[in-house]
Amino acid sequence: MIYGLAAIGVGIGDEVITPANSFVASTAAIVYRQAKPVFIDVGPDQNMDPTLLEALITPKTRAIMPVHLTGRIADMKRILEVADAFNIPVIEDAAQSAGSKYYGQFSGSWGRIGCFSAHPLKNLNAMGDAGFITTDDNKLASKIKLIRNHGLVDRNSAKEFGQSSRMDAIQAAILRYRLSRLPSVGERRRRNATLYYSKLNQQHVFIPPEKKHEFNSWHTFVIQTERRNELKDFLQARGIETAIHYPVPIHLQPAARHLGYKRGDLPVTESQAEKILTLPIHQYLSERQISYVSESINKFYEK
Repeated sequence: MIYGLAAIGVGIGDEVITPANSFVASTAAIVYRQAKPVFIDVGPDQNMDPTLLEALITPKTRAIMPVHLTGRIADMKRILEVADAFNIPVIEDAAQSAGSKYYGQFSGSWGRIGCFSAHPLKNLNAMGDAGFITTDDNKLASKIKLIRNHGLVDRNSAKEFGQSSRMDAIQAAILRYRLSRLPSVGERRRRNATLYYSKLNQQHVFIPPEKKHEFNSWHTFVIQTERRNELKDFLQARGIETAIHYPVPIHLQPAARHLGYKRGDLPVTESQAEKILTLPIHQYLSERQISYVSESINKFYEK
């Protein structure tokens, strides 16, 4: 994401609009470029609410960076309508959405640049830390290739100052193989999500429905419930590990204090942070295990 922002010229004094309910890396990339994150609230699906975009755009807005949280692609058609009207480039944080589609088009192919993580916990994963960028713009691709390799055009000539961020050949080989398996990984995760939808009593938990034009790769499966902490403890006692992605929104983190945000500025983001709970969804789960998780949750609400 740092290189994606650098490639489109984001720098000192610029503003980048992005949600605050993400892993801190998305905002950190903006700060690293000495730009200012401008946080936008989200909708029920936990993704950027495009109806709020226009009000946040200023003459300093240099980019819009939606985050495709949980594997669900943000409403890119509406986001691009606003971005194009103001001639603002869009960079996708597609770290959690490898293999996902929106109106039949893959994640990472909607904006000028798509940024992917290949962390070992991702659907498309390397054996160590890795990541990659997608773009159909040759100039941007050349710029990114340059700055990821010290800015060198050859061994003894630096066009600009860059860094060493080359993916090693072993990780690349592993990812090339696993890319061929990504569709089957996604289908197994989609099967698990379908089982959750059918087995969970949705009178007690909220699961954002998958719309007809969405194809979610289900990096994570997140429910929302008023009794989140009680439910988490109950499931832990039954041997079911859960997680919270993410309990403290970025705008309320100590690192963001200088930006001047306070509790109440992003009401939907903050409300969801108190309700969200991530259930097991990985592709190796059996239907029996999904049933056990679902039955345990239903039992909790029958108490």
